[in-house]
Amino acid sequence: MKTTIRTTETLFADRVLHVPQSFIREILKVASNPDIISFAGGLPNPSLFPIKELEDAATYVFQHQGMQALQYTSTEGYYPLREFISQRYRQRYGLKIPPEQILITNGSQQALDLIGKIFINPGDHVLLERPTYLGALQCLSMFQPKFHEVELNADGLDIDNLENKLWAQSMKLFYCIPNFQNPTGTRYTKEIREKMVEVMSRYNTFIIEDDPYGDIFFDGEDLEPLYSYMPEKTILLGSFSKSIAPGLRLGWMVANPEVIQKATIMKQASDLHSGNLTQYILHRFLTTHSLDAHLKKIRDNYRFQRDTMMSCLKYYFPATITYTIPQGGMFAWVTLPAEITARELLAKALEQQIIFVPGDSFYATNPDSQTIRLNYSNVDEATMRKAMNVLGGIVTSMCNQPY
Repeated sequence: MKTTIRTTETLFADRVLHVPQSFIREILKVASNPDIISFAGGLPNPSLFPIKELEDAATYVFQHQGMQALQYTSTEGYYPLREFISQRYRQRYGLKIPPEQILITNGSQQALDLIGKIFINPGDHVLLERPTYLGALQCLSMFQPKFHEVELNADGLDIDNLENKLWAQSMKLFYCIPNFQNPTGTRYTKEIREKMVEVMSRYNTFIIEDDPYGDIFFDGEDLEPLYSYMPEKTILLGSFSKSIAPGLRLGWMVANPEVIQKATIMKQASDLHSGNLTQYILHRFLTTHSLDAHLKKIRDNYRFQRDTMMSCLKYYFPATITYTIPQGGMFAWVTLPAEITARELLAKALEQQIIFVPGDSFYATNPDSQTIRLNYSNVDEATMRKAMNVLGGIVTSMCNQPY
């Protein structure tokens, strides 16, 4: 009898072949070298982590709540933590979101995975911003949808382009980041939000509103989430990764009861529940310290780092580049002169031990090779000025201009 030998590759599911590799993850391996100056990762500044406060919270939990915190818990998450999130939405926006409509997840990234599981069949049409968050591209690609893109302007979505896309093709989901978008730093204006929701109300499409950066605003007023306009057809995602610490791996999903119920079933099948101990510790921290005071410290620091990067782009780079001036968040988006590609620039920058992320990683189709994303949250002023001076000099030399 003849035996057929199958390679491991032939055993993999088809969905594995559709997930793009994260260029950011690969480049962060390079960034682990202490001699490298990195503008690549979306890393919060670790000097702002509330380490002592979290240590005190952990001590209290172990001394007073240890048996409960180390036990299994409900899939939905620690109820007092969900109550805290509910109260924050009420205080900040006047939104009445009951804790039962909040699901605790392992970062907002898991929420994207759960959404894909409950909504996307192979071949379904999904709309994205152009460009968009690479982690969302990776996660949603696993479910083998057909991606479409809507253009971004300086004030948010191109509303005419959005209408055209929705009219031309029935979209099941629209994934967007209205606050200080990753990678561009763009923030939707109030007018754009209202126009967008008015357009979306005419189509049977769910909005996935990812909001990891909404707490980190520098300029302008605090704008209501899209969820406040269309709660029945919007799934709002939040995270403690940027406001407290990413190592906690805690985020949440807000949605109508039917979506939460189905997402809870999917999460139960995936991991039973998010870390109970971590939820207890975080809740203790949040209820014994001022989150607003902590956020002010982050905003003040990141505003200064944003301003430093903007001044570097203005004074060290040729006038032929264009760039966003983010009102919050952690990223600036730079468009290079036509004669330079981001990958060519990266190769020369690496020779000077500087890294960033080429913008072509953030497109579902037809990537723009002239764009780069720069993270300003995790580089101190002196290092930033030194590295940006070098990087600007490289760009100038590649344009054949004296510097």
